[in-house]
Amino acid sequence: MEQNHLRQPFELVLKEYLDECPRGLHKHTFFELIYIVDGTGRQCINDNEFSYKPGNVFLVAPNDTHIFKIDQPTQFFFIRFNNVFVKSSKKEYGLVQRLEAILQNAHHEPGCILKNDNDKNYVVQLMDILISEHLHQDVYHQELIAQLVNTLLIIIARNITNTFPEKIDETSEKKAIDILQYIQASIYFPEKLRAAQISKHFGIAQTYLGSYFKKQANESLQQYILNYKLKLIENRLLHSNMRITEIADEFGFADKSHLNRIFKKYRGTNPSEFKKKGISDRQNAVI
Repeated sequence: MEQNHLRQPFELVLKEYLDECPRGLHKHTFFELIYIVDGTGRQCINDNEFSYKPGNVFLVAPNDTHIFKIDQPTQFFFIRFNNVFVKSSKKEYGLVQRLEAILQNAHHEPGCILKNDNDKNYVVQLMDILISEHLHQDVYHQELIAQLVNTLLIIIARNITNTFPEKIDETSEKKAIDILQYIQASIYFPEKLRAAQISKHFGIAQTYLGSYFKKQANESLQQYILNYKLKLIENRLLHSNMRITEIADEFGFADKSHLNRIFKKYRGTNPSEFKKKGISDRQNAVI
């Protein structure tokens, strides 16, 4: 499998219209934002598959495996950047640290990363300016491009943080946001999600951790962990070919029966029925 490397902080690439993905199945050692200028098809990433259309933005994290299956000739605009760029702002170090953690967690929820309708409109305008600056390279174009890419990253961060509880926003304590990001990054490692381990990692007394988290997030620590797992499991069921036993193993459930029981308790249906309904709904939407 091809693996691509990026030697500079970031680069912009506007492709001509393509009928098929020229690189086949591949992965990177860097982050890649992919904007759909025009065309339709499907993005396949880590065994998940999503339809795409103009205006969609996909974020591919380092070592994600992906390919585009093109239905209608498609023009892609790529913004490829590495940790050197993410960490380059000294004035907003706290924001950059948070942004880096969010980007590292983005692969948990594949698909178009724009959830907010207003942000979708903003991004279309931003991308139009970025593409124009990239093509014409007027005076100060490098400085302007750097500012636009930073703005784009902040918009993406705002959309990705929709996985946080409603009570969490930019005014929340940094430690609370750090705990949430730690949970998201550790979601596949049950041993890291134990209260004792989280307490040790953040230097918070275990007896205080539960009440602190509840106060900040308006839900218990264990409830947030479970809800986040279930949301990711829904993604697996709807957009991948993974078997339920594989999903149960991936997320640390004892077995398929354990996952079935928990999923039905909190979603009102078992995973198989949820998957069948999702497939049926997508098929009906196409007709």
